[in-house]
Amino acid sequence: MKPLEGHIAVVAGATRGAGRGIAEMLGEAGATVYVTGRSSRGQLSDMGRTETIEETAELVTARGGRGIPVRVDHTVEEEVRALFEQVRREQDGRLDLLVNDVWGGDSLMEWGKTFWERPLADGLLMQRRAVHSHMITSYYGAPLLVANRRGLIVEITDGWDYRYRGNLYYSLAKISAIHLAKAMAEELRPHRVAAVAVTPGFLRSEAMLDHFGVTKDDWRDAAEKDPHFMMSETPHYVGRAVAALAADPRIMDKSGQALTSWGLSDEYGFADEDGSRPHWGNYAAEQGFYAETDKP
Repeated sequence: MKPLEGHIAVVAGATRGAGRGIAEMLGEAGATVYVTGRSSRGQLSDMGRTETIEETAELVTARGGRGIPVRVDHTVEEEVRALFEQVRREQDGRLDLLVNDVWGGDSLMEWGKTFWERPLADGLLMQRRAVHSHMITSYYGAPLLVANRRGLIVEITDGWDYRYRGNLYYSLAKISAIHLAKAMAEELRPHRVAAVAVTPGFLRSEAMLDHFGVTKDDWRDAAEKDPHFMMSETPHYVGRAVAALAADPRIMDKSGQALTSWGLSDEYGFADEDGSRPHWGNYAAEQGFYAETDKP
């Protein structure tokens, strides 16, 4: 049985990282997934990465779902409008799940510097890419969910609370995603549509593997540089978290909440690709990264 058989999903920002993992696991659950992003074969984005939406769509299909790549810059309103017009036309108006995972801020980051030491333009562009894009996408996607009086919007973020995340612009972007979910939940509730924020733990993304100079097969070697990496998780872990939420008939009970991949693993019982169940919350508490009372 595939719990999301017949479901229609849009994963915005599915080229790589958490977005790709989410799209794949939705495919594993049987969904049709519109895979969107700026990096397409023959037209890569300015991120300097080689992953493409077509690759992700093929992975979705290989998992048992149906992947449909659509090149979209989610900061461009007309492109987002056209995406949802395509979904409406091709799926008879049906949309069950919208995942906002657009980020595009890696090249704009510089840890260890205050906000006034970094170019203001970079900080504002980060909000444009990581916050405004989510607002634009939800604006055009929500009416399809509302019309069907069912569905879910997921904001992918980093962290589950409002604490400072080491950089003002980064903190603002990631906390904004949490509040977007909470605020959308209030306005969507009368229409039986849910909205939540979900965070992975230490994500073993393609970019992070490259950063440590390791691969999916020898990733444990990175522990020599950062022992915390041993508690990392693949993008498929948060992908299975989102798939479990999308299949939950009681999802409205969670609407407005900020959730974690490890907490959802505890609840739904799914595991990462290798059968492990990394629990960043417990590990971070043991390491003293935050107070025990702050544990999600």
